[in-house]
Amino acid sequence: MNVGGKATKAAARASAVRSVNYATSPLLASRTPPWRSRFAVLLAGAAFALLLGRAIYVQIVAADFYQTQGDKRFLHHETLPASRGRILDRNGLVLATSVAMPTVQVDLKAFAADGAERRQHIKALARALGAPTAEIAERLEGTSGTVTLRRLVEEPVWQAVKALDIKGVSEVREYRRRYPEGEAAAHVVGFTDIDDKGQEGIELGFDKQLVGRAGQRTVLRDRLGRVVEDVGDQLDPVNGEDVQLAIDSKVQFFAWQRLRDAVREHNARGGSVVVLDARSGELLALANYPSFDPGQRRHLSGEQLRNRALTDTFEPGSTIKPFTISIALESGRVTPTTPIQTAPGSITITGSTIRDSHPHGVLTVAEVIQKSSNVGTVKMALQMDRHEMWDMFTSVGLGQKPRIDFPGAVSGRLRPWKSWRPIEQATMSYGYGLSVSLMQLARAYTAFARDGQVIPVTIVKRAGDAPVEGQRVMSAKTAREVRQMLQLAAGPGGTAPRAQALGYSVGGKTGTARKQEGRGYGNKYRAWFVGLAPVSEPRIVVAVMVDEPGKGSYFGGDVAAPVFSQVVQQTLRMLNVPPDIEVKPQIVGKPEPAEVESF
Repeated sequence: MNVGGKATKAAARASAVRSVNYATSPLLASRTPPWRSRFAVLLAGAAFALLLGRAIYVQIVAADFYQTQGDKRFLHHETLPASRGRILDRNGLVLATSVAMPTVQVDLKAFAADGAERRQHIKALARALGAPTAEIAERLEGTSGTVTLRRLVEEPVWQAVKALDIKGVSEVREYRRRYPEGEAAAHVVGFTDIDDKGQEGIELGFDKQLVGRAGQRTVLRDRLGRVVEDVGDQLDPVNGEDVQLAIDSKVQFFAWQRLRDAVREHNARGGSVVVLDARSGELLALANYPSFDPGQRRHLSGEQLRNRALTDTFEPGSTIKPFTISIALESGRVTPTTPIQTAPGSITITGSTIRDSHPHGVLTVAEVIQKSSNVGTVKMALQMDRHEMWDMFTSVGLGQKPRIDFPGAVSGRLRPWKSWRPIEQATMSYGYGLSVSLMQLARAYTAFARDGQVIPVTIVKRAGDAPVEGQRVMSAKTAREVRQMLQLAAGPGGTAPRAQALGYSVGGKTGTARKQEGRGYGNKYRAWFVGLAPVSEPRIVVAVMVDEPGKGSYFGGDVAAPVFSQVVQQTLRMLNVPPDIEVKPQIVGKPEPAEVESF
């Protein structure tokens, strides 16, 4: 009974629902107020207008702002570095080149780890980079942007970092300079800073030519900093131009090596060697010792970085005497055989006494050079007008700024002739009271190598092999006569028999100059030798200076002349210059006592 009753009730309810007439429902049939529908339409219209206004603002009014903000989040402009031009020697061998190396950077947004994981990543990066953990942690402060952890790391270091597989850590390639010749050519090529800008030497002097023009590309990155695609056209980098020097890397290394040995042997402060091609005016070598590794420059001083052959000046001592005597020869006052009385080995001028190391008595003009007599030189100089000496000195480049593409080349010191007193004219005749650089002195000696012409000097390789034209400063006859005197000075009985070279005739002049200390001269010296070879037809001029030799002899004939001999032999062989004398030992077993060198 109960089941049947429930079914009856359910059927009745269903029938009642079906029988409802919604059209006559009081709720639905009630009349809606007009304002309500209007309000709904107005509300929808306002919303549409608001959306339309916002769209117009975003798409038109503030389009540039929103485009920029979007680009900042996803578009990135990457610089494509240009390779700096190479520095080459005259034979095309590399003296400086650029190598692409990794720079480690971190996208902080992708890196953003928290707590222990972040600390663990920082410690791992510090170990791989060999850096203090505190330094890496400090660099990684923040939550956005890209941070450079280390620039120009070695490839194994980057591989160790890459193996950590830390999100946001990536690398970009930058260029670092390499210098294959190391210390031997350091003062010539110079170096760049970490931003690849020239700081010294050729790197500085030719920076505009060597530096390239960086390129650029725009990339789309995802939220993890990964490149998705390139956007737009890529601007390719333009690499810098190569610079080819006149320097011969083999001559440079050999000159540096021989100089290094001499400085160590004599416990000297340092030294320089200049090798100059007497036909073209090209500098084949500019060597200095001590030197430095241009790839490792920490804790170096300015003194170590200077190319002393070009930037430092010294009183040249007796190496000036050939120019004084060439004036006397050129003016007709003397001939090579004119006798000069040098006894008693001294001469007094306005209260100051000038001496020879040993009294020689009567010497010919040629023997004045051979024995390096101060007295003989001074007696000839005092017969001249002051402006004659000044004109000769300036015409060979003394006191003039060298026209050479190298930063820091100095002019030296040569006071106007009108201010010279008699004693100053006398001392300048044998190399005191004026100053020159070693390169200036080597160039001046081209007057004797080129039959009276002083030639322009260049550190950049010249085009072609034709001899360069120079400026005539004396007649060819005078230049040849002095050249023969220089050969006597470098032979037995002269001041530098140790300058002799196997197979080649040589000529040159020693100099042993006291170093000025305050207003006077102390007991420190510079030893010089400047000469040419072969004498019959000079091809090279070589100038050697050793500063403050402190062990054994300090005379130019004992300290600098042997370096000259070795450099001449090696250089002429490298240049394929045939020997001009019989190949036999020319060095005497025991040279004449060093005291023959005068000051």
